[in-house]
Amino acid sequence: MRRRSWCGGRSGPTQRCLPPPPFGRTAMAIYDKQPVVHIGGDPQACAVGWPDIVSRLPDTGDLSVECYPGAPVDQIVAAMRAAYPDAQVVDTATLFKPTEVIDDWIAAHLGGDPVFARFETVGIDAFLSVAAVAAWRSARVTDARTIVVGPGAATILPTSNASIYVSMARWELQQRQRRGHIGNLGSCNRGTRAADLYRRAFFVDWRVGDEIKYDLLPLTQFVIEMNGPEPKMVSTATYLLALDLAVHRPIRVVPFFDAGPWGGQWMRKQFDLPDGPPNYAWCFDCVPEENSLLLGFGDRRFEIPALDLVRLRPEMLLGPTIMSRFGAEFPIRFDMLDTMGGGNLSLQVHPQHDYARDAFNLRYTQDESYYMLDAGDDAVVYLGLTDTADPAVFAETFAAGQNGGPAPDVDAFVNRIPARKHDHFLIPAGTVHCSGSNAMVLEISATPYIFTFKLWDWERLGLDGRPRPIHLKHGLANIDWSRREDFTRDELVNQITTVAEGPDWTRERTGLHRLEFIETERIWFASAVDLDTQRNLNVLNLVAGTAAVIESPTGSFAPYEVHYAETFIVPAEIGAYRLRSLDGDGGRCAVMRAYVRTDDEITDNTKQ
Repeated sequence: MRRRSWCGGRSGPTQRCLPPPPFGRTAMAIYDKQPVVHIGGDPQACAVGWPDIVSRLPDTGDLSVECYPGAPVDQIVAAMRAAYPDAQVVDTATLFKPTEVIDDWIAAHLGGDPVFARFETVGIDAFLSVAAVAAWRSARVTDARTIVVGPGAATILPTSNASIYVSMARWELQQRQRRGHIGNLGSCNRGTRAADLYRRAFFVDWRVGDEIKYDLLPLTQFVIEMNGPEPKMVSTATYLLALDLAVHRPIRVVPFFDAGPWGGQWMRKQFDLPDGPPNYAWCFDCVPEENSLLLGFGDRRFEIPALDLVRLRPEMLLGPTIMSRFGAEFPIRFDMLDTMGGGNLSLQVHPQHDYARDAFNLRYTQDESYYMLDAGDDAVVYLGLTDTADPAVFAETFAAGQNGGPAPDVDAFVNRIPARKHDHFLIPAGTVHCSGSNAMVLEISATPYIFTFKLWDWERLGLDGRPRPIHLKHGLANIDWSRREDFTRDELVNQITTVAEGPDWTRERTGLHRLEFIETERIWFASAVDLDTQRNLNVLNLVAGTAAVIESPTGSFAPYEVHYAETFIVPAEIGAYRLRSLDGDGGRCAVMRAYVRTDDEITDNTKQ
């Protein structure tokens, strides 16, 4: 392989090969791990504990308590029976089809792959037994109060006098799966391997829950969340008002952190994370399908899925560009990958558009990029193919390595590119890639994050002591063999050009690639810079400097402070906003900003 200069980019006066000088100060940031969307000062708007909740419910009339899959239905049933001893309290699971029937159907529906499946529409009717529901309705004592609790409650009892929705956060559900506290919808598989529970929940349970939730929730009277030690409840009117307030101000979702076989130690130190896990590999800092929003009512906190904001207030959050292409879906993802003191990520590739659609029924695929928040002296990114990489030899070599043969010489097939702080690597779907060790990556990508085809995992085991699944067949079918050394250097590495400048600010376009629908900018500012959403969702991360504040030029929202490495959302509805540096003494801040492109000249995978 020829030795190349990997600074990348086009020639010209606006092209920077080296990252900008360290304008801002290097300091330990105050990373807020529990950001709150403050709704009001009255804590009584949020009931805490069953006695407080029950005191606010109507004393008479039938009650439907629809639950998101994974909610602790047994606890709710016990609370209802204790509060209303004369009522008929029914757990919806008693009206489901037999467990073995559901398990067999879902196994056939999902197929045999341990990670992936095809997205298909599944409703609660697939779980309910028509005969059991009919028999229960015939035997029901109509002059006694009836309370139905669980997934499908509103279907079983559609004419209740009052209704409640019980919500759960995705990350909390995953933690309960890992602890063996919950199984899957309609199954008795509690304690099953967590990865299997997650896969079934991701492709079935949560789709069933979402289909019910976003039609039903606005019609209920109350919303309960059961993510903590005590249940909490707000009126649905208060809940919807909170969503209205949230889309008119900058917000952050609640980040969560997870360990991995390649994880590092940078986030543990920088973000003051607990010492328990062996490492921290991932920070999901803006993945609304997985993250939560924390609503603040005085000193009380009410946790909701961030997806509720996306699905129930999409026009104001996302704007017309996204709505016209994707509907009520948040298509931009920010997360962090920490390999500082860790190992290489798996060598991988993401599905190209047609394959994602045909194999998995995805509307769009996972295009992405790596922005280097930090990098050790030996940090590298593997990206694109070498000029000598032969497809047949690649397939034979990596298959042999996976089957116990010699480990592949990855450098013979994939470009190994030095990585420095503030470098930006663009990774359109079909490009072989991974981060090496001693890197802190801000990953900016399209949302379908689960579809990663691992080609090689460096002969290591997962944290559960098992080999992680390798998808070489999927991967080989999606590698774009034309993305070689020239393409990688000229189109994927540090494609940085200045687009606008002021007295103490600079806006640079940094990507993404023309094949990707996300536009990214890096914006440096010493005092302040004015921006505008142009009715298009903005997602940003403070990649340099200690702290900044987001302000409204018209005073339409209160100033909102963010800190180094925090990702924040500026809803489309906001329009004009100002970023002001809080770094004194001439310190300079920078953000990475992402939004969906609006021009018609890009080769957009969603339009192919």
